[in-house]
Order: sequence, then C-alpha cells, then structure tokens
Amino acid sequence: AKYFELVGIFFGNGSRMINAEFSPNGKMIALISDDRTIRIWDTSFKKEMQLLKGHSGWIHDIHFSPDGNMIVSCSTDMTIRLWDITSGQAIQIFKGDSSAVLSVQFSPDGQYIVSSGWDNMIRIWDVKSGQEIKQFAGHSNGVTSVRFAPNGQLIASSSNDKTIGIWNVKSGERVHTLKGHSGDQLRVQYSPNGLTIASFSTNKVIQIWDVTTGREVQKLEGHFDGITDVKFSSDGRFIVSCSSDGTIRLWDAKSGHEMQILEKNNSIIAGIAISPDCETIVACCFDEMIRLWG
Repeated sequence: AKYFELVGIFFGNGSRMINAEFSPNGKMIALISDDRTIRIWDTSFKKEMQLLKGHSGWIHDIHFSPDGNMIVSCSTDMTIRLWDITSGQAIQIFKGDSSAVLSVQFSPDGQYIVSSGWDNMIRIWDVKSGQEIKQFAGHSNGVTSVRFAPNGQLIASSSNDKTIGIWNVKSGERVHTLKGHSGDQLRVQYSPNGLTIASFSTNKVIQIWDVTTGREVQKLEGHFDGITDVKFSSDGRFIVSCSSDGTIRLWDAKSGHEMQILEKNNSIIAGIAISPDCETIVACCFDEMIRLWG
C-alpha cells in the first residue's frame, strides 16, 4: 500500500461530521453531520453538491446505492430514508422499526436494504415497494451494525449482546455465532472477497474472522483507546482503522502488521472512508474538521 500524507484540512460548516462514504465512482463523498443532515461534496471539497434534510433524530449510518444514484440513511427517529442524489429529496421513507435504527446498507444488486436497531431485529426491505419482506431474530440486545456479504447471500451482524451473527439471507438461518469481544458497540465490515469480516468494539482490538469456519484468524492490536471505525480497502490489501486515541492506523490485511500511523491529532476520530481507487482516506473528527490523506 502507498504511504499516505495529509493533503488537506476542511472545516465542517460548524458541525461535527460523524462518518463518511465515497460514491461508487469516487467522485462524491457523503458525510453524516451531527446537525441531522447529510452533506454531499465533490471529493476535492471545493463544492457542496447537496444538503439532505429530513431526519428529526441523529443519523447513524448512510450507504450509496450500487449505481450511485441514491443514498439510504437511518436515524434515531425510527425511520430509514431513501434519497435521490440529483434532487436531494427523500423519495421513500421506510417505517417499521420500533426503536432507533442504527445500521443500514443496500444489497450488492441494489434491490434490497438491510437494517438493524435497538429492537434487537434485523430487517430486509424491498427498495421499489418500500415494504419489509423479512426479519431475522436471534440477538438478545441492540443490533449495532449489519452488512451484506459481497455476493449478497450472507449478512453479518453485530450486537451489544457481544456476539456477531452470520446469517443466510435466503433461509434466515444463523450460520455462525462469533464470540470474543469484551467491549460494547460492536461493528462489522466484510472484506471485498467476502471470505473474512473485521469486527471492533471499545475493547481496542480489531478481530478478523473466517466467514466459512466462524473462527478468529487475526487480532490487530495497537490502538490505546476505543476503536470507532474500520474499513477494508477495495482491493483487499489493507485495513484502515480510527480511534478515540486520535490516530488512524493502516494494517496489512494479509499479515496483520501495522503499516503506518497517520498524523495524530488531539480529537476523537469518529469515522473514515477510503476512496474506491484506494488513493484517498477521509477522516471525520470531533474538532469539526475533515482531514484528507492521499
């Protein structure tokens, strides 16, 4: 992987940016703001392209559709919203969760949305109809994140019951239950090839799991405060993590070795995003700044 250097610091319009995601073509970046909006910028941060307003509660998660034309978001207001990027308008509002919605993502084919929240449930929604079509029950506490596997056949979930679930989308069967984290606020991410997942929590450790066997294969240790976000590069070669310790760390995905610590700052880093070409990293910081490495 390349050696990353700080190339820009941008002011977050007086609001904290909580997390970010690049569009599939890498030309836009969407940022969750603590003013309950989603801001879409060009990747040079010279132009704000859209301001998405409508949620009445904190926004927890966003995800671009595979074709890059829509964004799905979820919130403590118990709704999931589907936004048209061109118009900036909400074109669909999904209601059905009985508590805050914590995580949301499009399926790889763009036809479905998976969500999870404090009601311990995982839900699958049909994008066209806006109807809930399936539920997965099994966690005994809030489901803090859900992610489709790249092939769309499995879902990984994390919960405050300190377990990770691997679910078969078609049958609804819970294929594996992964245990090992001692901290709260678990989250998960699939690797690009779908063979492993990374999980992290407030216990300062990133764990890599084999999806087929359900066994832990690596531990990435180095952060000295709670980890707030972890992302795989699109080529699967490296992993990027950020933490309340104010650092961003790059890890070799194969060996698990720490490759680089990006410039430390005195602010909590809440979320990170890696561009599709693996050339740019964006970090959202609690000092209301957005930092860009390239």
